Amino acid sequence: MAIVDIRELRALVPRGRRIIGLDPGTKTVGVAVSDVSGRLATPLETLRRTKFRADALRLAHLISEHEVGGMVIGLPISMDGAEGPRCQSVRQFAENLLEVIDLPTAFWDERLSTAAVERFLIGEADMTRARRAQVIDRAAAAYILQGALDRMGTAER
Repeated sequence: MAIVDIRELRALVPRGRRIIGLDPGTKTVGVAVSDVSGRLATPLETLRRTKFRADALRLAHLISEHEVGGMVIGLPISMDGAEGPRCQSVRQFAENLLEVIDLPTAFWDERLSTAAVERFLIGEADMTRARRAQVIDRAAAAYILQGALDRMGTAER
């Protein structure tokens, strides 16, 4: 399946299937999943990256287990709108993943997602640094996915 525009993703996800959100980093991949209506994102887990094949198989298992029909992948665009080396790395990750997992996939601009989540975890949730480290990646994935779900919901109207 090809990478599609975020406005097209909802139409490509079969009814009753969830959308998975991924926040790929160099050491981890934050994972979140939507509800079946595609309106609410929930943090799922943080995968420690190992070999790509093992990571892809773990993601494939989560996709099967949670009845996922589409993917949103956070794209780390620079504040000035440029795509640097991290974007290239994420785009390559997505292309490699699509060779293993055949799902409609869209990118979502993840600028400031980790910073926003960290501020929330410090201020509102009053979490310790150690606890934040455990949840930050999957929370950032949920933040990214929620932004994409909100955009897709707006596009339908």
